[in-house]
Amino acid sequence: MARKKIKVGILFGGKSAEHEVSLLSAKNIIEAIDRDKYTPVLIGIDKSGKWLLQDPANYLLNTTDPKLIRLNSSGRRVALVPQNEGRLTSLQDQPDPGSIDVVFPVLHGPFGEDGALQGLLKMADIPFVGAGVLGSAVGMDKDIMKRLLRDARIPGAKFIAASSHAGVPAYAGVVAAVGEPFFVKPANLGSSVGVSKVHDPSEYKRSVAQAFAYDNKILFEEYIRGREIECSVLGNDEPIASVPGEIIPRHEFYSYDAKYLDEQGAALEVPARLPEEMVTTVQRLAIAAFKALACEGMARVDFFLRENNEILVNEINTIPGFTSISMYPRLWQASGITYTDLIDRLIQLAFERFEKERRLQTTYAAD
Repeated sequence: MARKKIKVGILFGGKSAEHEVSLLSAKNIIEAIDRDKYTPVLIGIDKSGKWLLQDPANYLLNTTDPKLIRLNSSGRRVALVPQNEGRLTSLQDQPDPGSIDVVFPVLHGPFGEDGALQGLLKMADIPFVGAGVLGSAVGMDKDIMKRLLRDARIPGAKFIAASSHAGVPAYAGVVAAVGEPFFVKPANLGSSVGVSKVHDPSEYKRSVAQAFAYDNKILFEEYIRGREIECSVLGNDEPIASVPGEIIPRHEFYSYDAKYLDEQGAALEVPARLPEEMVTTVQRLAIAAFKALACEGMARVDFFLRENNEILVNEINTIPGFTSISMYPRLWQASGITYTDLIDRLIQLAFERFEKERRLQTTYAAD
């Protein structure tokens, strides 16, 4: 008798500025998932937030061009609601869309990586891959993330934050706090969207406006001269770290274009050329950051390595990229875990956490 396959709801797209990156990531996961063990159920979320059940044969358009790739809008509308045991609800007069056993979110940025989706999935009582509500929320907000890492005595770059309602400091005040040049970035976004490197006062106003276009809170961050190192983390209570890799940008910095649009935008060295003791330090700090930020399942931790060999944690990504050139899966491949096996482990970690949480008592029982 054939074993029943697990139905994996793969959520991708979304309302954030990282929509297209998510499409590329999902495409690779869908192609690599073990079809003998799992049945992928494709749910694309368009830029207005509609959930569309997709035909696996035609869910993306213009797949060969990262600049033009887009979601096929012809999918039928569905929803996932609490107390429905994983069954999808059709929002159109069409047959029952069926159910899912576990969700693999491949949504980068707000409305997918920030805890909002994770709260919905917890209310729906369905297992899901990756960090929970808290880990997702603090991992998304770079201001809160960096404060927690600082409190955990994990070394990082200098930074200050500003909000749209309270105004921003004068250029001289930023330079006094973090030095010059510096980066301006939205607090709640990834993939280098909205990020600028500011060299002098003439660039300041435009860079601030660009960052505020994506978020109501922005960061001013110290520019670190040195190498960019990344390390992948996998696990729940006992996470493990991959070999580190290095990003060698060929642009001014590792921008969105360098990451996703320009094939020659950066060189990726996997594993990174580091002394063994430095590899051990990077792995230790990656796991320490993962735990300090209440992460689960997966994360990619990004580092700076100064010219004096000081190692600084830059940030964490709780739903890292899964494109064909993304570091998270590449680092695990270099560490002995294939792309397909990585997807399998992440799904099993989702079930592990779900069963652990189900054992918790939800009603008060007097002694």
